[in-house]
Amino acid sequence: LRRTLHYSGRVQGVGFRLTTEQVARGFAVTGFVRNLADGRVELVAEGVPAELDRFEAAVAEAMAGHISRTERSESSARGGFDGFGIAR
Repeated sequence: LRRTLHYSGRVQGVGFRLTTEQVARGFAVTGFVRNLADGRVELVAEGVPAELDRFEAAVAEAMAGHISRTERSESSARGGFDGFGIAR
Protein backbone atom coordinates (compact mmCIF):
# COMPACT_ATOMS: atom_id res chain seq x y z
CA LEU A 1 0.00 0.00 0.00
CA ARG A 2 1.14 3.56 -0.68
CA ARG A 3 0.04 6.26 1.75
CA THR A 4 0.48 9.95 1.00
CA LEU A 5 0.16 12.37 3.90
CA HIS A 6 0.13 16.15 3.80
CA TYR A 7 0.80 17.86 7.11
CA SER A 8 -0.16 21.48 7.79
CA GLY A 9 0.70 23.68 10.73
CA ARG A 10 4.13 24.79 11.88
CA VAL A 11 5.78 21.89 10.07
CA GLN A 12 8.68 23.54 8.26
CA GLY A 13 11.81 24.74 10.01
CA VAL A 14 11.16 22.56 13.07
CA GLY A 15 13.06 19.38 12.15
CA PHE A 16 10.01 17.59 10.78
CA ARG A 17 11.81 15.91 7.88
CA LEU A 18 14.79 14.78 9.96
CA THR A 19 12.54 13.51 12.75
CA THR A 20 10.38 11.61 10.26
CA GLU A 21 13.45 10.06 8.64
CA GLN A 22 14.68 8.93 12.06
CA VAL A 23 11.27 7.54 13.05
CA ALA A 24 11.10 5.60 9.77
CA ARG A 25 14.18 3.61 10.75
CA GLY A 26 12.06 1.74 13.29
CA PHE A 27 9.49 0.61 10.74
CA ALA A 28 9.36 -1.57 7.64
CA VAL A 29 8.43 1.30 5.31
CA THR A 30 9.97 2.92 2.27
CA GLY A 31 9.39 6.34 0.74
CA PHE A 32 10.26 9.96 1.39
CA VAL A 33 9.38 13.16 3.19
CA ARG A 34 9.76 16.66 1.74
CA ASN A 35 8.79 20.28 2.23
CA LEU A 36 6.28 21.77 -0.19
CA ALA A 37 6.32 25.34 -1.47
CA ASP A 38 2.92 26.03 0.14
CA GLY A 39 4.31 25.44 3.66
CA ARG A 40 3.07 21.89 4.09
CA VAL A 41 5.15 18.72 4.44
CA GLU A 42 4.47 15.73 2.21
CA LEU A 43 5.19 12.19 3.37
CA VAL A 44 4.90 9.27 0.94
CA ALA A 45 5.34 5.82 2.46
CA GLU A 46 4.86 2.28 1.24
CA GLY A 47 4.43 -0.84 3.34
CA VAL A 48 1.79 -3.15 4.74
CA PRO A 49 -1.24 -1.31 6.16
CA ALA A 50 -0.60 -2.16 9.83
CA GLU A 51 3.02 -0.98 9.61
CA LEU A 52 1.94 2.23 7.86
CA ASP A 53 -0.60 2.82 10.65
CA ARG A 54 2.09 2.43 13.32
CA PHE A 55 4.54 4.63 11.41
CA GLU A 56 1.93 7.35 10.87
CA ALA A 57 1.03 7.27 14.58
CA ALA A 58 4.71 7.52 15.59
CA VAL A 59 5.26 10.54 13.33
CA ALA A 60 2.10 12.18 14.68
CA GLU A 61 3.26 11.60 18.25
CA ALA A 62 6.80 12.87 17.59
CA MET A 63 5.56 16.04 15.87
CA ALA A 64 2.25 16.54 17.73
CA GLY A 65 2.95 20.11 18.78
CA HIS A 66 3.50 21.20 15.19
CA ILE A 67 0.74 19.48 13.20
CA SER A 68 -2.63 21.21 12.94
CA ARG A 69 -4.07 19.17 10.06
CA THR A 70 -3.29 15.91 8.26
CA GLU A 71 -4.68 14.93 4.86
CA ARG A 72 -4.30 11.29 3.82
CA SER A 73 -4.76 9.38 0.58
CA GLU A 74 -3.98 5.79 -0.32
CA SER A 75 -3.20 3.93 -3.52
CA SER A 76 -1.50 0.75 -4.65
CA ALA A 77 2.21 0.51 -3.87
CA ARG A 78 4.43 1.14 -6.88
CA GLY A 79 7.70 -0.22 -5.47
CA GLY A 80 10.71 1.75 -6.60
CA PHE A 81 11.86 3.05 -3.18
CA ASP A 82 15.07 1.57 -1.80
CA GLY A 83 14.54 2.94 1.69
CA PHE A 84 13.14 6.01 3.39
CA GLY A 85 14.75 9.43 3.12
CA ILE A 86 14.41 13.16 2.73
CA ALA A 87 13.59 14.31 -0.79
CA ARG A 88 14.69 17.73 -1.94
